[in-house]
Amino acid sequence: MSDQPLTLGIDHVGLVVRDLDRTRDFFLNCLNWSQVGERPEYPAAFMSDGRAIVTLWEVTNQANLVGFDRKTNVGLHHLALRVGSEAALQDVFARITGWPGVMVEFAPEVSGSGPKRHTMAYEPGGLRLEFVFDPRIHTPA
Repeated sequence: MSDQPLTLGIDHVGLVVRDLDRTRDFFLNCLNWSQVGERPEYPAAFMSDGRAIVTLWEVTNQANLVGFDRKTNVGLHHLALRVGSEAALQDVFARITGWPGVMVEFAPEVSGSGPKRHTMAYEPGGLRLEFVFDPRIHTPA
């Protein structure tokens, strides 16, 4: 029996959103991701930045929708997405700040004792997203 982990990383992350069209539009047109699949009968859209896949599922019962609360609900606290440079972090911040329906939680700042920097926002469908640059981690172009 090996002491090695039994898994090989994350295959994809599935997230439930209020409005699939608004969230898909945010990933496609604000973050420049690609749609790599869909299941209209769910409805669901599969989005990718070329390294990660995020599955977006629309709430099917809008009347009983329970809003996100990172302090009381088990499950997603936030999704952290890595960027490759301080300039990229500033670019993402500028883009999300101007995007309709985005609520910025805080501007880019030092995370913990640094040197990592991050910003946090809610996209139009209600997901809490963190964008992170850590100069200690090499991110190939």
